[in-house]
Amino acid sequence: MRPTALLLFSSALLAGAAAAANESAYSERDLDACETVEETGEGPSVTLKCAGLGDLPVYFKESDLRQSQAYGPIGDAWLKDAFESFGPFNHSNARIEWRLDGAGKAFATIVRWFVADPETTGEDDQRYGQVLVVATVATAENPTSCAVGYVDALANPDANVLARRVADDEAGDFACGLNEPQWHGKRGALAGEPTRWLPAAVE
Repeated sequence: MRPTALLLFSSALLAGAAAAANESAYSERDLDACETVEETGEGPSVTLKCAGLGDLPVYFKESDLRQSQAYGPIGDAWLKDAFESFGPFNHSNARIEWRLDGAGKAFATIVRWFVADPETTGEDDQRYGQVLVVATVATAENPTSCAVGYVDALANPDANVLARRVADDEAGDFACGLNEPQWHGKRGALAGEPTRWLPAAVE
C-alpha cells in the first residue's frame, strides 16, 4: 500500500474509532422512590431527587401539569429556579438514556417528552406529540444542566439516532443560560413550544 493511501486508511480508522467512542447507558426513574426536596401548594409544585446513573442524580420537578428535569450535581440556584418544559401540559418518560464518552463519563441525556395537543378537549380525544429532549449533565466544575436541543420523535423516522448525534456534537461545550437550544430535523404540528426559566449564567 502506498504511503498516501496508508495515511488515508489510518485516518479513516481513527475517525471511525472516534465516532464510535460514545455509548449509551439507561436508567429508569422511579418517582415513588425519590426523595422530596421541596413541595408547595402553589401550582401545586414538587421537586424530587431521584436515582439516576451511578452517583449522578436526577432532579424532577412538576408544576401545573408540566414537568422539568435536570441531571447531575446541579447548584443551589439551578435547583431552586431552573424549570424547562413545554407550554402545553406534558409529562416525561421514566426511561433516561445517558450518553457516555470514551472514558465512560456521562455528558448528556436523552428523554422522551409527551406533549399534549391543546386543540383536544379531554382524555377521550387527547393527542400527544413526542419530543426527545437532549440535555447536559452537570459536573462539580459546571453545576448546570439544561436542554441542548429538541427532536420531534413523530416527525423524524430516525429520531433517536438524530438525538444521539445532537448530544455527541453539542452537549460538550453547550453553555446553559448563554446558548439557545435548537430544534433538529423536521418539526411537526404536535411538537409543542418549549419554555424555560433559568438562573443567570455561571461565569
